[in-house]
Amino acid sequence: MIPQDQEERRLLIAEYVLGLHRGERAAEIERWLAWDEDAARLARHWREHWLGAADLLPAPRPPARLWRRVARETGLARPWWHAGWASVSLWRAVSAALLVAVVLLAGPLRQPAPVYTVVLQAPGESARPGWRITVSDGGDLRLTPLVEGQYAADRSVQFWTLENDAPGPRSLGLVEPGRSLVIPASQAGSVESGQLFELTLEPQGGSPKDRPTGPVLFIGRAVAI
Repeated sequence: MIPQDQEERRLLIAEYVLGLHRGERAAEIERWLAWDEDAARLARHWREHWLGAADLLPAPRPPARLWRRVARETGLARPWWHAGWASVSLWRAVSAALLVAVVLLAGPLRQPAPVYTVVLQAPGESARPGWRITVSDGGDLRLTPLVEGQYAADRSVQFWTLENDAPGPRSLGLVEPGRSLVIPASQAGSVESGQLFELTLEPQGGSPKDRPTGPVLFIGRAVAI
């Protein structure tokens, strides 16, 4: 459903342009843009804005194994320029571009204005944003899902943070997949640039220890706006 709030609409368009929506949700947004000229105009603005920003990033390079597969299936010889492309830095560049975009977009869209933002992504080479965190100037932390997730009934998703000078991770509580969560400043604590946040899959009810015990689902670091 397309939100009625203008700020939420602006954020939705920005997320769509960044490629954070897929499937039926993306199709719904496309139908909306087809008849709403104001929304379509804003989408064009974001596209032009980020195309310019993308010029500042390194050229993406597909992983070596992808080129080997293409060469094997097409019978193409290895070109002279392959050495410059055989790198896993593609996904790092994509992640950086996405993070910069979300950082710049988040500021004017919410009140009170966030002072930090985090994009939590699935670990590994393939950049797949799963959640977004914004921290307001009052210190409240908002965790917003970008994807839907389903996990076994005997498992829980737990939210963690690791301050730069902290001796270990600190739990911020359990998260219900697919639903937003607001954590007040009194519980979230202070946030610093570079601070680590992650979601892990734990036994039902949360980790039995004072640290994560299960696999990392999504992870990211705070960036000051």
